Amino acid sequence: MAVSAPLLAPELLYLFNNGHLFHAYRTFGAHKHEYDGDTGVRFVVWAPKAREVRAVGDFNGWNGQGHRLHRVGSTGVWAGFVSGIGEGTSYKYEIIDSGGHRLLKSDPFAFRSELRPNTASIVADLTRHDWKDQAWMEHKRKNPPYERPILTYEVHLGAWRMEEREVFRTYRQLADELLDYVVKMGYTHIEILPLNEHPLDASWGYQATGYYSATSRYGPPDGLQELVDRCHQRGIGVILDWVPGHFCKDDHGLRRFDGGALYEHSDSRIAEKPLWGTLAFDFGKAEVQSFLISNAIFWLDVFHIDGLRVDAVASMIDLNFDKPPEMHTLNRHGGTEYLEALDFLRKLNETVFRYHPETLMIAEDSSAWPGVTAPTYLGGLGFNYKWNMGWMNDMLRYMETDPNDRPARHHLITFSLLYAFSENYVLPLSHDEVVHGKRSLLNKMPGTYDEKFANLRLFYGYWMTHPGKKLLFMGGEFGQFDEWKDAEGLDWLLLKYPLHAGMHRFSRDLNALYREEKALWERDHSHEGFQWIDADNAGQSVLAFVRRGFDSKRHLIVVCNFSRRSFPAFRIGVPTGTLYRVILNSDVADYGGSGYRMPRRIRATRKASHGLPFSIEIPLPALSFLLLEPDRIAVE
Repeated sequence: MAVSAPLLAPELLYLFNNGHLFHAYRTFGAHKHEYDGDTGVRFVVWAPKAREVRAVGDFNGWNGQGHRLHRVGSTGVWAGFVSGIGEGTSYKYEIIDSGGHRLLKSDPFAFRSELRPNTASIVADLTRHDWKDQAWMEHKRKNPPYERPILTYEVHLGAWRMEEREVFRTYRQLADELLDYVVKMGYTHIEILPLNEHPLDASWGYQATGYYSATSRYGPPDGLQELVDRCHQRGIGVILDWVPGHFCKDDHGLRRFDGGALYEHSDSRIAEKPLWGTLAFDFGKAEVQSFLISNAIFWLDVFHIDGLRVDAVASMIDLNFDKPPEMHTLNRHGGTEYLEALDFLRKLNETVFRYHPETLMIAEDSSAWPGVTAPTYLGGLGFNYKWNMGWMNDMLRYMETDPNDRPARHHLITFSLLYAFSENYVLPLSHDEVVHGKRSLLNKMPGTYDEKFANLRLFYGYWMTHPGKKLLFMGGEFGQFDEWKDAEGLDWLLLKYPLHAGMHRFSRDLNALYREEKALWERDHSHEGFQWIDADNAGQSVLAFVRRGFDSKRHLIVVCNFSRRSFPAFRIGVPTGTLYRVILNSDVADYGGSGYRMPRRIRATRKASHGLPFSIEIPLPALSFLLLEPDRIAVE
């Protein structure tokens, strides 16, 4: 077993040092390799301040004296070839820093990691999976997302179903069970909480150590390839939560990787994230840009991921986000914007769309930064979607209000339409809203036990018909009553109870209707797809509006009653003189509603109302959502 100095293409290292090596994972890390007739593993790592770098592992008893890597010129890169080892080898880098201190580090580019609490990297080959998703990939290329339905089921793989604490289903098991469920419920995508390797279960993957290593909690990484492939074969897209904003401080990870600030900023005021106890990446450093942008490309290339939900954008672009005054800094223009982070995000999106133009790049951004989904050439950040955190916060505040007090807060449910088309939005009802004492969505609802369910069904109806793509965290579809517990599975036993079972049926039927009705998504990002009928009825807490797609002869009428009052004959204006029929009623008994009697069809009359030439009179149950479609029979 020998150590040699393999040749590395100088142009690749030049690109890496200048922030333009966008497939760095092909060069860096541990790769099976042949050199001078020997078969083994080539190790390549960036550690510019190191005095010495050695490969250690189960192949040498974790003693690196005989396995020193070689410095490659002035690039800051070290490389070495170890013969006689291969896939499955556990290893780390033993780094001697400038002061002579010994550091033992996992590989930043490792493709596989040991199961926690162990922290070694493992040599892995991710090229062997026989992909069968060609039809899906071609469909994506031909069908941009803007005029398509996007209904996402957000899931934490470990806690979706769990029979025993810390006994997780594998990626391959989830490719059967989770996938069957998602297809049955009618979702178009799943969004998975971060799968980068991470040491602490309770971080949910948002504090990572292995950016290129799919967490070993659910099995080897080829299992994740199988899961994604199977999703695609059944028409389900896969979005991955991705966290380029910060990383955890565990000793085996990126922190002070070669003895100094390398991946993190050298100014601790910029590097430290005190709210989370983590470190921010140094976005202005060219090699860090190569590392992170290559990582985004890696998930799209190697795992066929369809989109990245980029976490905590607001914290990335604000130098002083959630920091005490003594840590505040200013940029070179005297402002608080993190200019290098803004440039990084633009470069990230430009690069992703260059290689994978069909990708969903979704910003989880709570700031008011303009143009998040505008093209970079127009000064935007270049994402194609942004979570609408303003809509989510306003709606939850409103829905938590007792119905008797809602008239004074009516503006909370209408304000979003003033800016709904300023960005390409996703309307998120995510994990963040059902943890840390915030209560589940169902338990946020006011009123009696029955009213909680009625309110939630009504809320979901408004959410599904409001312009914007959709995301719901697991458990919300059947009214999980307790807030999310990451160490336990969802409370599936609740489906034995009528109101939860009714909520589940309502969610499934609402999902199916959303996917079928083009009026609910073809013009999500255009004023032409939405028309108020009545936005101002605060006194009765009723909303009515029209949704339209590209078919000028087809429209849907939405009526939402957020009050406790029922109205036997409620008049609303409609655009055409036809018969209308109710195609979804949240108050039917099968969903757990009151079963308030509703006519099968309602005839429009030539009685103007709400500025429209025709109107209909409908029974309107308390705390109800109604969706109506026109029959093409003209009124005489």
